[in-house]
Amino acid sequence: MRTNLDAARLLPSDPALRAIAEELYSSVAGLPIISPHGHVDPNLLVENKPFANPAELFIFFDHYVTRLLHTQGFSLENFGKGEAGANADPRKAWSILCSNWHMLLGTSSGYWLTHEFATLFGIDEAPSAENADSLYDLIATELLEPRMLPRALFESFNIDFLATTDDPCDDLAGHQALAADPTFNGRVAPTFRPDAYLDPRARNWVANVDRLLAIAGESDRSYAGFIRALENRRAYFKANGAVSCDHGVLEAYTTILSAEAAADLFDRALDGTITAHEQREFAGHMLAEMARMSTEDGLVMTIHAGVIRNHSTATFSKFGPDTGQDIPVAAEFTNNLRPMLEAYGLHPNLTAILFSLDETTWSREVAPLAGFYPSVLIGAPWWFLDAPDSATRFREATTEIAGFYRGSGFIDDTRAFLSIPARHDMSRRVDCAFLARLVAEGRLTLDQAKRVAIDLVVEIPRKAFKL
Repeated sequence: MRTNLDAARLLPSDPALRAIAEELYSSVAGLPIISPHGHVDPNLLVENKPFANPAELFIFFDHYVTRLLHTQGFSLENFGKGEAGANADPRKAWSILCSNWHMLLGTSSGYWLTHEFATLFGIDEAPSAENADSLYDLIATELLEPRMLPRALFESFNIDFLATTDDPCDDLAGHQALAADPTFNGRVAPTFRPDAYLDPRARNWVANVDRLLAIAGESDRSYAGFIRALENRRAYFKANGAVSCDHGVLEAYTTILSAEAAADLFDRALDGTITAHEQREFAGHMLAEMARMSTEDGLVMTIHAGVIRNHSTATFSKFGPDTGQDIPVAAEFTNNLRPMLEAYGLHPNLTAILFSLDETTWSREVAPLAGFYPSVLIGAPWWFLDAPDSATRFREATTEIAGFYRGSGFIDDTRAFLSIPARHDMSRRVDCAFLARLVAEGRLTLDQAKRVAIDLVVEIPRKAFKL
């Protein structure tokens, strides 16, 4: 059994359409990667150390993979999670993956890993229980080669821009080290992620607020001091290269409170007397406040809505966040965002990119909003939906309403550094397949399709994130 890395993978099976798609793909295959939203640790590039082993590289930090293995009854401790996971046996974890490779067939994770195994290590056989050890040894040996160091890969991947995701209290030392290093020529930027500070329902919210105030040098434990502290940290992030702020929210709810009302809710959130309804109101007000701040400092807002984070309380308590248990819920944007857009939606400095795991919102809400408000853009498919068929449905749902140029460009949103080229290549192939159909149907000329294909990779994300 061999892996399927066909040169025409994801392109149409119809010969005439495939020929058009192949021509389009040839125009974008070698273009640089712009990755304006992801979760790679900048210290990976600062330290530039060899990856420890195949399991750490492909399993331990990829909850797309670990969640599927977890469904087969394997504890997350096997995959480096929790206190016990600190001593996880990497070869055992690798053996579990290989022995359960069938679980990944047809999934985006299986597709990306197949791409990585073939292009980086020359592996052309499917993982299995029988070849687990030999594949582990092959990859482990290759990881010691200079070409497999993180900085060498950054260059060979042709990454033009890479954004990380960072806590507002982070000192950004890793980013500063990269910026000051004359031997590193890449552009790596932080992203301001304030979720833990904006919503009183967040875990340890009071302690989070106190820490934020201290980091910002703000002695006034009041709503006004809280706002100044957030503005202080946004300015710090921007001075260190940030271009966006990211918001992962259960709902894209916004409201605008008076300063007096917001101050009252802030004080009662600190002393524990705030109601559940009032917590929602304060969180909605703060999301709108982030839009206000963006009109002043220009940071792009990315709003990822419609996810219950840490769905399994027992799993979260034992293993923490980012363990594959963030589950989508129905999302609503039109009414929830109206207060924010009424106040700031026509402001020339605001850009708000809307990401949804609820496919029904793509054509019903997100694309129509982006088709009117200059400040609103359509976020690419993410989490469960950054996959070939989902990406195709995304194009079909949004293009006729808002066109190609009201989007964000592709977002890989990954912690798995080696998967970045595979993910961007997938997006380019899917878009070329979609464009090929429009050419074949006489809806676009080939030259128009080429222009769009190139812009989707380069100009559209550059404009969306003000690069």
